[in-house]
Amino acid sequence: MSALRTAAAAVGVLAIVEFTSGVLQGWYTPMLTDIARALEVPDADVNWLEGGQLMLSALVVPAFARLGDMVGHKRMLLWSIAITALASLALPVASGFGLFLVAWALQGVYAVWLPMQIALIWSRVRHLPNAAAVITAAAGILVASLELGAIVGALGGGALVDAAPLPIVLLVPAVLVVLCFVAVLLGVPASTAHVAARFDTGGLLLLTLALLALMGGLVAVRTTGPASPLPWLLIVLGAALLWPFARYELRRSDPLIDVRMFASPSLRPVFLIAGLFGVSVLGAQAPMSTFARTDPAVHGFGLGTSGFTTSLIIGVYLIAMIAGALLYPRASRRSTPRNALIGASLLVAAGFLALLPLHGAYGTVIACMSVVGLGSGALVAALPAAAAAAAPASSTGVATGLTNSVKTLGGAIASAAFGLMLVDHDGGTAASFAGYIGIWIVCAATAVACALLMLAVPRTAFTDAAARVADPDASPR
Repeated sequence: MSALRTAAAAVGVLAIVEFTSGVLQGWYTPMLTDIARALEVPDADVNWLEGGQLMLSALVVPAFARLGDMVGHKRMLLWSIAITALASLALPVASGFGLFLVAWALQGVYAVWLPMQIALIWSRVRHLPNAAAVITAAAGILVASLELGAIVGALGGGALVDAAPLPIVLLVPAVLVVLCFVAVLLGVPASTAHVAARFDTGGLLLLTLALLALMGGLVAVRTTGPASPLPWLLIVLGAALLWPFARYELRRSDPLIDVRMFASPSLRPVFLIAGLFGVSVLGAQAPMSTFARTDPAVHGFGLGTSGFTTSLIIGVYLIAMIAGALLYPRASRRSTPRNALIGASLLVAAGFLALLPLHGAYGTVIACMSVVGLGSGALVAALPAAAAAAAPASSTGVATGLTNSVKTLGGAIASAAFGLMLVDHDGGTAASFAGYIGIWIVCAATAVACALLMLAVPRTAFTDAAARVADPDASPR
């Protein structure tokens, strides 16, 4: 029981970290249109901020996760918080879109926080007979803290941006991250086991080149146009570089990413679902904000909301995510984790499909996003816990980090693609209405794909050993 008490105490402090992460994720969303005007770029280009941040997150999460398994999850968590703090402090003073983009991208290192925390807790409870249930409950608490922080961030940022200069508004989250560093330094015990290995520098280099080529191709589509061969060559090059990366990783005894995990019957669907889920939970954030801020009297669509009223949409959505995160463990116990994930995915699809006819009124948009949030909260809580339960004991950091990385990569690609879909070819600052419709359809389709993928895993996947023993003949359905 001492391990359980230590883990419970750590969860209390780590909940502060996730609350801060939530503030970061909610604070800026209501003011994206204000940021675009301050940087003198159209609404569609704020998707490049999200895409750049998510792409960097997809790169650093596996690196930090592997280093966490090697030198300690607490140590790497502290490094990631320090980098995020410096980037957040740079945002208020960044001049020009380029510098702002760099600082914004570096801030995305906070994506490491949740997988590092799950690995920290798992290192304390993995020897318990009900370890999977404990880690599921802990993940639900952390995600609920994240979403509570996002609500506070969205409402606070939305209210403050209407009343204070933008640089002052941008400074507030940076102060919270600095305080978060102190809390972890003083209040979180280090993980109890490290893996003896050498860091895979070659694998990191190959992965960096592949992701840079992919992102460069997507940027080139925006800058040179789809008729140019350059962007498509870069995209093909990026995809092709994943093959030598995978071959290189298979030859190493201590790879950056254990690509063999993609062959695991339990982990493979988690990774695929994470990538598809990233499209909606990460890629659709900026478009929802800019749609709400668009003036229907001028452009014929949108809600014409202020910063604060936009934050109310986000706040209700995040409250629904908290409910989904907290209800997921109960739904898993009453049925199975697999069935709970299928239901969550279908809720996300239903909410986005409902936006197609119901996007014209403030109340109906809130209702639709509440349905999306309920399913999204369950998925956010479930995926890292499912990865930890299915992974080898020595690679929980890698498995949870890889799950988050794949989700982030899906969001990064979606953000870049959505930025292209939203371009107003008439040269206006508002985005294209047809682009918004297309985004909602894509998000619904990827959510349905998540539900279908879950049918391919055993119905007792992601459960404790006792449940699997009780149903030894469980097979994919």
